[in-house]
Amino acid sequence: MSAGPLIDLAGLGIVQPWAQSAVALGALLAVAFIANWVAKRIVLNLIQRGLALSPLAAGSVQLGRIVRRLSNAVPALIIQLGIGVVPHLPPQIPLLVANVCAAFIILTVAIAISGALGLANDLYQARPEAASRPIKGYVQVGKLLVYAAAAVLAIAALMDRSPLLLLSGLGALAAVLMLVFKDTILSLVASVQINSNDMVRVGDWIEMPQLDADGDVIDVALHTVKVQNWDKTITTIPTHRLISESFRNWRGMAESGGRRIKRALMIDQSSVRFLDPDEVARLRRFALIETYLDDKLAEIEAWNSARPERVRDAVNARRLTNIGTFRAYVLAYLEDRADISRDMTLMVRQLAPTAAGLPLEIYAFTTTTAWTDYERIQGDIFDHLLAILPAFGLRLFQNPSGMDLAALAPQREPADPGRRRAA
Repeated sequence: MSAGPLIDLAGLGIVQPWAQSAVALGALLAVAFIANWVAKRIVLNLIQRGLALSPLAAGSVQLGRIVRRLSNAVPALIIQLGIGVVPHLPPQIPLLVANVCAAFIILTVAIAISGALGLANDLYQARPEAASRPIKGYVQVGKLLVYAAAAVLAIAALMDRSPLLLLSGLGALAAVLMLVFKDTILSLVASVQINSNDMVRVGDWIEMPQLDADGDVIDVALHTVKVQNWDKTITTIPTHRLISESFRNWRGMAESGGRRIKRALMIDQSSVRFLDPDEVARLRRFALIETYLDDKLAEIEAWNSARPERVRDAVNARRLTNIGTFRAYVLAYLEDRADISRDMTLMVRQLAPTAAGLPLEIYAFTTTTAWTDYERIQGDIFDHLLAILPAFGLRLFQNPSGMDLAALAPQREPADPGRRRAA
């Protein structure tokens, strides 16, 4: 197996076989050490300087690490090639060392390729389209395939057998592998569907109540999607759950530029009534509904004038109601606000009466999607409406509290201490 020593050690006065083997091994290790030093101290520095001046300067640090990992294969390659010329070694030793070196080189190259894939993902993350089309899942699949291939090749090198023999034996283990990598396969399919359908991006606000997830997506990987909830906790969602279960993505709201307000005032139905002329005159003070009152009164007057025989009794005539006027006021108030969008749906509507009152719902969109600004705008609107409601003769419905019940109880006379002593 050995081609014989390249240097005549016997001519140098080294005649003992063990001494020749020791000297040759020492020389081989010295050559490997020098090659390793040259690769890391000289070649690597030159490569890093060249990368700093290249278009890949942004990833020069990661590329330097990849080249450093590859440089570890240089001494292993020298030992693999040189072990065969060391004299007087048992036949099994050179074969074993060469196979171990080959396996080490394979794993070193696999680690370097994995680092290169990670670098490609980092460089891609800096691109504008990375948020909508992440490739982290594909990179993880690539790393998995690289390590799987490296494992097969390394085992084949250690056994000094063809990798095809090992691959042919994997067919019998397919069922076991399916069970072992079930989650990985499901996650891979889910990642492809999520990316192709653009279902989730980093930065999206998603809501998944069944998993207590409600916040921004901070990472989309092969197996998991991480969501930072509004209370700053992190919820980790298996990727395949996003295609097997429903969730809400608020990206459309963020992209539209407006956030919906959908809240109702519960009106006490017993406070709904017609307005008399004095009340209509008082309501003319509100500039927002002055035009509405004029137009509505003209419409009602025209309708009543066309039916004089029916409107002799007021019950048959059309009249303004306090809730209808208030509904017109709310709509005019919303339209007058600069922070309410006029390009999206804007309406004030009555819903079906309930045991808790008559819902008067405000349906509008703010001109901002920022959470704090949205809550401030919504609070300002309902603060005003709650305060102005009594001016229209309306009341909010509210369940009786303990103070209300106490006010209905008969008042007891205070005890007379003098009467108690006389008794």
